[in-house]
Amino acid sequence: MRIDKMLANLGFGSRKEVKKLLKDGAVKVNDVVIKDAKQHVNPESDTVTLNGEVIEYKEFIYLMMNKPPGVISATEDQYDQTVIDLLQVEDMVYEPFPVGRLDKDTEGLLLITNDGQLAHRLLSPKKHVPKTYFAVIDQEVTEDDVLAFEKGVILDDGYETKPGILKILKSGIHSDIELTITEGKFHQVKRMFEAVGKRVVYLKRISMGPLELDESLELGEYRELTDEEIELLINNQ
Repeated sequence: MRIDKMLANLGFGSRKEVKKLLKDGAVKVNDVVIKDAKQHVNPESDTVTLNGEVIEYKEFIYLMMNKPPGVISATEDQYDQTVIDLLQVEDMVYEPFPVGRLDKDTEGLLLITNDGQLAHRLLSPKKHVPKTYFAVIDQEVTEDDVLAFEKGVILDDGYETKPGILKILKSGIHSDIELTITEGKFHQVKRMFEAVGKRVVYLKRISMGPLELDESLELGEYRELTDEEIELLINNQ
């Protein structure tokens, strides 16, 4: 990879600005000053420094966010704040995007990455990647609902969902539940409960495939995935 492309990709300026950094002798590769913008480097084996600071180059970035309500799962929007708007500049330069969507008022686990192949595999209907949600329902959820979800329910547009695993955590006027589904239809969890005459009043995604929400993350916070989490995601596909 050319040194100017590497530095520009990492957000250290435009190609023109990067060339000035090189001309000023601010960049070293393996302790040797590099001024030629066309110089090729191997990000995995060469040590690159800028003004004495080691530069880490990553092809892919994998972030786990605890998405807050009121923010949309998109890269840009004319009216609403997006999950990308919540990222630090040093993470934005990788041009990541949310994997799938969570409704504007839904909280919880959202994977953000620039790894298009992984995103495609996670979202592919053929892969049946399970997603688990915690929800509060405004009525009593019963064993009849559990059985209905096991068979699949008919949504308002006539679509019959694949089986879902419904667990009742607390039953009453307001019921706490966990629901695991392998599809990602628009507003699916809400529409599944509407199909049995009930309404979701709070919804939070807690897992996607082998990836579980880090409960230490406050709403709107995010962190990079650990090597173990990345390996789990990749190998699970």
